[in-house]
Parts: sequence; C-alpha cells; structure tokens
Amino acid sequence: MNGANALLRALVDAGVDICFSNPGTSEMHFVSALDQNPEMRAVLCLFEGVASGAADGYARVSGRAASVLLHLGPGLSNASANLHNARRAGSPIVNVIGDHASYHLPLDPPLASDIESIAKAVSKLTLRVSSQNLISAMTRSAVESAMSGRRGVVSLIVPADFSWLEVAQEITDVSGISKEDAESCDLKDLAKKIASSASTVFLLGASAMSERGTVAAKRIADAYGVRIFGETFTAVSERGAGVVNYDKLSYFSEAAIEQLKGCELLVLCGADFPVAFFAYPDMENKLVPSGTEVVSLTSDRLSADLQLEEIGQLLGISAKAVDVFRDALPDMPKGPLTGGKAAMVLANVLPRDSIVSEEAITNGVSSYLATKGSNRHRWMNLMGGAIGQGMPLATGAAIASPGSKVINLQADGSALYTIQSLWTQAREGLDVTTVILNNQSYAILQLELGRVGAAAHGEQSRKMLELFPPVMDFVSMSEGFGVQGSRATTAEELELQLNQAFEEGGPHLIEAILPPGLS
Repeated sequence: MNGANALLRALVDAGVDICFSNPGTSEMHFVSALDQNPEMRAVLCLFEGVASGAADGYARVSGRAASVLLHLGPGLSNASANLHNARRAGSPIVNVIGDHASYHLPLDPPLASDIESIAKAVSKLTLRVSSQNLISAMTRSAVESAMSGRRGVVSLIVPADFSWLEVAQEITDVSGISKEDAESCDLKDLAKKIASSASTVFLLGASAMSERGTVAAKRIADAYGVRIFGETFTAVSERGAGVVNYDKLSYFSEAAIEQLKGCELLVLCGADFPVAFFAYPDMENKLVPSGTEVVSLTSDRLSADLQLEEIGQLLGISAKAVDVFRDALPDMPKGPLTGGKAAMVLANVLPRDSIVSEEAITNGVSSYLATKGSNRHRWMNLMGGAIGQGMPLATGAAIASPGSKVINLQADGSALYTIQSLWTQAREGLDVTTVILNNQSYAILQLELGRVGAAAHGEQSRKMLELFPPVMDFVSMSEGFGVQGSRATTAEELELQLNQAFEEGGPHLIEAILPPGLS
C-alpha cells in the first residue's frame, strides 16, 4: 500500500467517505487511489472555493466530517474564503493539501509557497506529514481533531513523494496531537442566576436551534420571562411550521444594541459573544450593555440543546409540550417583482423538509422573515461574511440530504464568485433550485456607503457599486454549465417556475429580475 492509499483508507475508516476536490499534479496518486477505495465518493469541483464551500454545506447538514483535496498553496489560497466561512460555522473538514515532493521543495520550484502560514489562518490545526509511514495515524488524528471540541477545519499537508512511496511499517503513535475536550459552565449555578435575574436573554447558536433546543429554551422563557434571540448568522437552524420561532439579533449594530437593552444576564447557548459586523464611526462595536453578566454554556457549540434541557430540569420545569404559534403566511403577491415579493412567493411554495442556502445579502432579511410560517425547513446562513458561499453550500447540502429540496437564494454579485457550482450540480444530478435575485448592483455596499460615513459624489464611485453595463445573463450562464435556466420578471412567473423546478427535480436556475439597487 502506498501513502495515498493509506490516507484514503484512514479517512474511510474514520467515517469520512466524501471528498470535494480540485486536484493537481501533486495529488495524482490520491486520484489513482480512488479506484482502489470505492467507498470514498469523489466530487469534482471546477474551483477550489466551490470544493471548500461544498464541504462546509455537507458537514453542516450531515453533522459528519467532509474532506477536501487541494493543490499546493495556490489551490489552498483559492479555497481559503470558504474555509474561513467553514471555520466560523464550526464545520468539521479535513483539508488535504498536496505539496511538492519533500526532496524537491528545497529547490524552490515555481509553485512552492508557505502552505503552513496560509493554512493556519483558516484551520484549528495544521499538520505536515513527514513520512509515508505516518500518513494513516496523522489522518486519523486530523479527523478526530476536526470532530472534537469546537469543531472546525484541520489541514493535512502531504508531500507528493509520501503519496507514492510504499508504506513499509505503519507508525500508529503520533505524539503531540490530542483530542480537544469541550468545556461547560456550572449549570446548577446558572439555573440559580436565571431564577433570580430580572432580565435574562438567551442567544441561540446552531446547536440550540434544533427542535429540542428551541423547545427547551421556550419552556424556560415562558416560566421565567427570558427573552430569546438567535445569532445574526447561523450554520443551520430548524424553522417554519411546528417549530419555535424567535427573532434574530439584528445585523445593524444600533438595532442589536436596542434588542439587548436592559439585559442583566446574557446566556450564550452555543453562540459567540455578539459584536458588530463592522466598526462604524461614532457607534458601539460591542453589542452587550455595560455591566451585563455573560455566561457561555459550552465551548464546543454542539451540546447547547442538551444543556438547555438540563437547565430546565434544574429549574423544575416540566417537559410538557410547548404551544407553538404558526406565523401566518404572507399573501401571494402579484405584478412586477421586488425583493419583498420574491420572499413572499418563496414563503408560500417552500416544500416541506427543504433546505435553504441563503446568500441573498440585501434581500436576506425579508426572505427570512417571510418564511417564518412556511412549511418546516432548515435554513443556512453565510458564516464568516466571505461572499461566494451560497452556491457551494447548497451543492454540499444536496449531497448530504439527497431526499430534500435545496433552494439557494443567491444575490447576483456574490453568485459570480462561485458560479462554477452549477457544473458540479449538473454532473452530480443534484436537486438544487438556485434563485438569482438580480438587482444589478452591490446593493449592500450602496447601503454601507452611508453607514460608514463615506459619500459617493460622482460617476467613478457610483460605477464601483453597479453591475451594469453590460447586463449579465444568468440564464445563458446557467445553461452553459448544463443547468436548465429560466427568467422571472413577475411574482406570477416566479411562482410558476419554482413549482415547476420542484416538480421536475434536479438542478434549476431562476433569474429573478428586481429593480436595480436597493428594493
């Protein structure tokens, strides 16, 4: 067995059976080893940012680790934006990076780079294989680290010669790499604080947004007057009919400060300490009121729902069913499309148990609010703020949950970062419906221009935020990648095309034409 086969075998044995890849010369023995390891599903992506984003989507929906295969430092650099998002989402990913042969690297060939430095910026742990005999053990350690404690990205750098050399004697002990244990607060003490606090807020992260987590939080909230908010952006959340709904902490810092006003005790339920997305002149960047006591349930983001249940038990709250009010669906709109109307259409036709990958940017809030009363579904946000995540995320989600309808709500500007995702969706026959909300602009930046105190006085600055001319044709682009495309200019057309896509299955793209700019 050569090193590449040993690596693949170790991944599969550790429960990692999918690899999103964009390989190069240094990874050819890994590619060859796929034929000897049919348990590993290899998914080719035409851009490294698609591979890393798809791995994130797969990990979020499945709860299992995914692997990514990348070529040297430049390939890792291309993947880094969505690895950054995956790190923020707490997604377990084993990032396999091929490097030059160990004896060739000192000659500084053209593609040589400082891979460790690039990897460390987006990884919780970075490992370099120093012998083919260590590959199995280091791969197992990489998977264990990605899945333990606060889950995340682990990068494994594999020089090419250790992939092709035969494993003479497998070394099983890898010193210095240990499993990361999660930390937890004193739940008994926290229960007493909740009982005595005049104003407690639960801030829910992804694991607290499961059905059992939101039910447990609502039981406590009903008994003790606790206010509940979700993080502004979350990896994945359960929502819709039959699920406890709650407001999210606002993206706008001044609104978020108002939401948390008067809070004496803030409990981070698998959530991070809330800060403003950006700093703005003359605005607070910390959203928590001065003097508020902040307690974090857990350091691993995974068991917040179970801990909320335990707190309820400590408070003597019965485990009876909670009343869940179903929000009314908006009326089905008519006439020329706007962002708000597109959200209303989606809310009415969203299939049960579907998955939404939302990177709608300026139209994200209206889409989220409109779908509170929709059929039960899962919702995934842009984590980390690096745009170009929505399309790859939907790709990985569709592979992780092949029985679900996946809907990608996608802004036009950010779609262009990773539009190659469509090709992978077509090749793999994935049930993804992409809705391009085309307002022909970087509308979020038009909004932020004034918020940061800048001003656009002339044509140069205006043109930097507009995506025309020329006007982009997403239907033609979609069909060029092998995905059926259509265009909707009215609410009626969007409703018809969405229902048709859901009925037919497989990949579809709908270009929803909105008024230019903010709408």
